[in-house]
Amino acid sequence: MSRSFHFVAADTADAQAALFQLRSLYSDAGPEEAKIVVALGGDGFMLQTLHAFLGKNKAIYGMHQGSVGFLMNEYRESGLEQRLEKAEPAQVHPLRMRASDDTGVTEALAFNEVSLLRQTRQAAKIRILVDEKIRIKELICDGVLICTPAGSTAYNLSAHGPILPIDAALLALTPISAFRPRRWRGALLPHRARVRFEIIEAEKRPVSAVADDFEIRNVKWVDVAEDRSVSMTMLFDAGHSLDERILAEQFID
Repeated sequence: MSRSFHFVAADTADAQAALFQLRSLYSDAGPEEAKIVVALGGDGFMLQTLHAFLGKNKAIYGMHQGSVGFLMNEYRESGLEQRLEKAEPAQVHPLRMRASDDTGVTEALAFNEVSLLRQTRQAAKIRILVDEKIRIKELICDGVLICTPAGSTAYNLSAHGPILPIDAALLALTPISAFRPRRWRGALLPHRARVRFEIIEAEKRPVSAVADDFEIRNVKWVDVAEDRSVSMTMLFDAGHSLDERILAEQFID
């Protein structure tokens, strides 16, 4: 793999200081010529970087200079070229969200999850269809999300959803503070599943839809399906692959 790389960083003081230091130590090939983009920040910035370089045939290697760093490698200034030579790749595919509001239908991609969230004090009421079949007639909740394996350790885990191996051909469907049906804890879906969320009493109980960091408010319905035609490569230090991180996360006490 080519060692040519380009540095990008979050706006935080730590990330900007790291950017300055690394650019003083290594040559920056620029965003067009580089084969590898080195992202400095946290998981949120990693998602921004994946979106920013979508379709540009760049591998993304993150180093942790943020709050949450599950998708990032340890920050070290020395030996970067050697680390990149030995780095292990992981292919990730996003979810494609189509959401309808009063203005029409908007599409967005999500490498972590698509989440639906209530906008007011009242609980949301959401009907869930999988492959055009009603699976839950009325979910009364704070919200619901569907995530990729890469995103299963993010919001999904906080909502008590399952952790998925990175190569699992699965998606996790997880309720957020479900009131009815109270005992429903979510479902594992094949990655080919097509999910529709229909908002019940949308005017009285408005709901927003969020694909990673892109939000649409007052949605009427939301369709979500994995888009295998879109792929990004993330790089992880040897012995610290995303597979290993996801496995290890399940044994943390």
